[in-house]
Amino acid sequence: MAADLGELLVPYMPTIRVPRTGDRVFKSECAFSYDSPESEGGLYVCMNTFLGFGREHVERHYRKTGQCVYMHLKRTIKEKDPGASGGAVPRRQNGKVFLEDVDLSCDFNGDDYEYEDEAKLVIFPDHFEIPLPNIEELPALVTIACDAVLSSPSPYRKQEPDSWEDEIQVSRHARNLKQLDNSVRIPPSGWKCARCELRENLWLNLTDGAVHCGRWFFDGSGGNGHALEHYRETHYPLAVKLGTLTPDGGDVYSFDEEEAVLDPYLAEHLAHFGIDMLQMQKTENGLPDSKAKPRISEWEVIQESGLKLKPVYGSGYTGIKNLGSSCYLSTTMQVLFSIPEFQRAFVGNIQRIFDYSPLDPTQDFSTQMAKLGHGLLSGQYSKPPVKSELIEQVMKEERKVFVWPQQRGISPRMFKALVSRGHVEFSSSRQQDAQEFFLHVINQVERNSEGSENPSDVFRFLVEERVQCCQTRKVRYTQRVDYLMQLPAPLEAATNKEELISYESRRQEAEEGRRPPPERVRARIPFSACLQAFTEPENVADFWSSALQAKSAGIKTSRFASFPLYLVVQIKKFTFGVDWVPKKVDLSIDVPDLLDISHLRAAGLRPGEEELPDLAPPIVIPDDPRDHSMSHLMDSPEIDESSVMQLAEMGFPLEACRKAVYYTGNMGAEMAFNWIIAHMEEPEGNGNRNAGSNPQQDFAEPLALPSFGDPGTGGSSLTSGMDSQPPEESIAILTSMGFSRRQTVQALGATNNNLERALDWIFTHPESEEESEPVSGVADAEGNSAAEASSGAEPAGPRVRDGPGRYELFAFISHMGTSTMCGHYVCHIKKEGRWVIYNDHKVSLSERPPKDLGYIYFYQRLASS
Repeated sequence: MAADLGELLVPYMPTIRVPRTGDRVFKSECAFSYDSPESEGGLYVCMNTFLGFGREHVERHYRKTGQCVYMHLKRTIKEKDPGASGGAVPRRQNGKVFLEDVDLSCDFNGDDYEYEDEAKLVIFPDHFEIPLPNIEELPALVTIACDAVLSSPSPYRKQEPDSWEDEIQVSRHARNLKQLDNSVRIPPSGWKCARCELRENLWLNLTDGAVHCGRWFFDGSGGNGHALEHYRETHYPLAVKLGTLTPDGGDVYSFDEEEAVLDPYLAEHLAHFGIDMLQMQKTENGLPDSKAKPRISEWEVIQESGLKLKPVYGSGYTGIKNLGSSCYLSTTMQVLFSIPEFQRAFVGNIQRIFDYSPLDPTQDFSTQMAKLGHGLLSGQYSKPPVKSELIEQVMKEERKVFVWPQQRGISPRMFKALVSRGHVEFSSSRQQDAQEFFLHVINQVERNSEGSENPSDVFRFLVEERVQCCQTRKVRYTQRVDYLMQLPAPLEAATNKEELISYESRRQEAEEGRRPPPERVRARIPFSACLQAFTEPENVADFWSSALQAKSAGIKTSRFASFPLYLVVQIKKFTFGVDWVPKKVDLSIDVPDLLDISHLRAAGLRPGEEELPDLAPPIVIPDDPRDHSMSHLMDSPEIDESSVMQLAEMGFPLEACRKAVYYTGNMGAEMAFNWIIAHMEEPEGNGNRNAGSNPQQDFAEPLALPSFGDPGTGGSSLTSGMDSQPPEESIAILTSMGFSRRQTVQALGATNNNLERALDWIFTHPESEEESEPVSGVADAEGNSAAEASSGAEPAGPRVRDGPGRYELFAFISHMGTSTMCGHYVCHIKKEGRWVIYNDHKVSLSERPPKDLGYIYFYQRLASS
């Protein structure tokens, strides 16, 4: 038999590889679907590319590549015998635990379930199977390759270091933790470290009730390490972080085990110190308040807690597992794939996308979008329980035994790894802003839709900006592309001002007296006030009047030059605190189901208005082009010094702040702050740095302001530093809006690489576009495309789908928490005339959709009456 197996594998030996360092082995997830070893057909891993495929897709890979040898992995999970001892180690076939380091469902409890792992080689196309291990019968190379594949780690383990869901283990001290009978009771507020004055990052020791500060961490939180010192003196192992306690648990750390742990008996351990977890609410200072009267929190309202929500299953009702603070991704993608244009572009073309995918489909955006869309819409991963399972579930609930969740959802690890690649924030496991991720995905769709349908067209619209010189009264009209409407939330328009003033006074008194804070009062703001604030004129900082050839006072108003097919409205709930940490304003807005913004349609140049001359501001050039001293930089019209100083006060290098403000086109401190975060760990990419240079040193290098270009350019174009090419990040921003690279480079060169002025230049110089460029296809007010015009028509800019300004609400994303850097997101989507709540992997019919507490709202255009 050994000789037969050896002879059978001889023709395929050149194609069988041993994984090397750096090779990724995808043995937990199919490249085209969410099939895994736990799926009915198992998973097939190519022994050459190490890509994984479900039974439905392995044939495609075989036909496309000619690879014949695959390793078939199958895990069978079954409930333990009721007589088995609790906590027994799950049974493993042949001693091989090839999925030990791979994240699979993780929905079963090891104490209640056991599993069998099975591996075998399969040779296509005849599906000849060779059970593993077969050390004596297989050639040595094949045995080594199989062992390497079976023992390889998950390719996503490094990308989710903070994912507590799959990593944290139960502490060995939890079951038998000794607690001192010292009559310590934890009051609801006023706590501070027992050894210093710190009131943040406090940890309650679960043995003696002592409260001490934690360590200092890179994210700015922490203390003086007195909790650790207390452990070294007493050897009391477990502590829970005050401010993280909820009815569902809290963050527990084991000093002895030196890691975050789970404490299944946390409720009992807290009760020892007078804290009732079931009645506990979070207070404003983050400390638990067990004596405060029960009240409905933002978390409960948005998640519709306390209501018996009915689960729903099938196509369009598949949840997405939380990969560790990834709910911003889940909610955004759920909404996008509820839109027909996205469904058609990716799921409707799924066979063509899969057939023409590259050899490594894990790195192809269209493939992974199609895979995600199919996973959400097919219903394959959201099936209702059968009758016998329902009966069993009821019986287990009566015995208070763990119940296998029926709504398991999908785990988009492959998609998250791809879409966040190279992004300093989204590639981490930290919580992020759903609005920023929405724009990031739209940008990715734009970049990957060349030559095919671009579904992001449904969001794109043109904004007309009218700037008026207050002295000459002359005006300038420009247009820019946008994808969402940001609505201010004016607190001065709140309808409960007196109540808010009274609450703030009582809150300050309670804080000074170290008493429990009063029940929070939420500002109630009419939606009409938000629209009114959007239309209000705003002052233009450092406005340069081309009529006066000098700086002057200017005001700007914005209107819609076109209305999108789908209108995305963001309520500006978040602001920057004095520490530059994004903070959320707690407010309620009566967002309407039907929205009419027709009155916000731009009218263009009005009768009697006189336009400002089309003259650019003069470029201030140093006397010595090599002199980049502070005085010359301060004189440059290209740098907003107020924004520079705001950033510098945060502790960033002064020159880095100047770069950030310059490269974001003086569009404000917030935009510049985002630029710093994205570039602070990267070397300069403009070609004037060595590959091995220090990123931090490059980051803080002085900004080389533009000087006149080559003599061959006639002095009309500008160069930045040593490179005549505009910054690639600026080119990428403009090309992602639909403009050609040639037009973008021309615009940036003509405007000293200023993004805002470059947009104006593009819209005022359409004739500069090459005649050979394809027509952009901008729709007019009647929805007709410019591409349908005569062949001699001038291209008019990026494609928009204009129409009436009347909309109906169909989805909204809500945020719980105090900042975009923490908390949780859920979304509500209206399907088949009913609201559905998507809370990670749980999908249920909504009983009370909290429309007034939403963060991002999605409207669809109403059909013309």
